[in-house]
Amino acid sequence: MKIRRILIAVDGEPLAAHAAELGMELASALGAEIAFAHAIEPGLEQAPGIAPADLIAEAEREGSKLIARLRQLAPQSRPALEFIHVGKPAHEIVRTAKDWPADLIVIGSHARHGIKRALLGSVAEEVMRHAPCPVLVIRAKE
Repeated sequence: MKIRRILIAVDGEPLAAHAAELGMELASALGAEIAFAHAIEPGLEQAPGIAPADLIAEAEREGSKLIARLRQLAPQSRPALEFIHVGKPAHEIVRTAKDWPADLIVIGSHARHGIKRALLGSVAEEVMRHAPCPVLVIRAKE
């Protein structure tokens, strides 16, 4: 299997930035293309006093800024693509990996256990279960 396209899932967490750095290093070593995927959690349209479209637009701008910061660290040989979607993060990452199509997904995981995991879920685990390609999970430093 040749890895030519790496999809890097990002959010505003420091762990995602660490996973992105490792994903970009791997892409550079393999000569692979990079794309960043950022998902905006649904439910923003329920904030009182602010139009739903305005909230989504602001979240998309923030996602673009996040990816722009990461792009500055990416190898300059090929521009990194950007995918920003509104929806459940795991679903949107998997959908993007299928549509692009990615050969590898890189994602960070907090490795939560117990009640935290039950309450917050695991995006990385959901991505691993449904991904159309291998998934490289970067764990938080303990």
